[in-house]
Amino acid sequence: METVKKTEQLYEGKAKRVYATANPDYCIVSYKDDATAFNGLKKGTIAGKGAINNRVSNYLMQMLEQNGIPTHFVMECNERETVVKKVSIVPLEVIVRNIAAGSLAKRLGLEEGTKLKRPVLEFCYKNDALGDPMVNTYHILAMEFATQEELDLICQYSFKINDVLSEYLKAVNIELIDFKLEFGKTADGTILLADEISPDTCRFWDSVSGQKLDKDRFRRDLGGVEDAYQEVLKRLLGE
Repeated sequence: METVKKTEQLYEGKAKRVYATANPDYCIVSYKDDATAFNGLKKGTIAGKGAINNRVSNYLMQMLEQNGIPTHFVMECNERETVVKKVSIVPLEVIVRNIAAGSLAKRLGLEEGTKLKRPVLEFCYKNDALGDPMVNTYHILAMEFATQEELDLICQYSFKINDVLSEYLKAVNIELIDFKLEFGKTADGTILLADEISPDTCRFWDSVSGQKLDKDRFRRDLGGVEDAYQEVLKRLLGE
């Protein structure tokens, strides 16, 4: 594929910048080292995070593509930048939970680490000003965030991603506790997995020691944040 070059910046989020390209079907995503938690209330920097998240996410997206999940991934430009298909993001965060942790443990009074009898799917409305409130299917359809058909497909993809990812990570001694997904729509309405899959958006625990290998180390001031991100990269890509 020929080189795709950035033109103007379209968007800057907490962890990434998105640029237009000369091709109207493609954008370039550039990953930052900035780290935030608690809806932006806690801010900091994790050295090398952008490069690690870019490479880990691209690696896992390609693995999911091979397992029948359509994604926005096109090609990696360099260690921090990736060409992706241009999509309009469905304004939902889709959270899949296998083990109680974080807000679920707090909300339901569960001990962190409690294995759930089956995976739990949750939706939040993507809106920073409102603190990304939790919504259900009725809200989503009433507010027209997605159609029933789109929602069915998003649920189907989310559970399949959970199955494929959990199995894949098990082989490198990582337990997938929970994770956040975002989906987008191409110009013709096709639903694709978008955003990223990384230690920023997933809870990864070492399946032997239970050590946290994700952004919880930053959220909770546990230390060793850079090392944890590097460990995930090493286990997946052997680096």
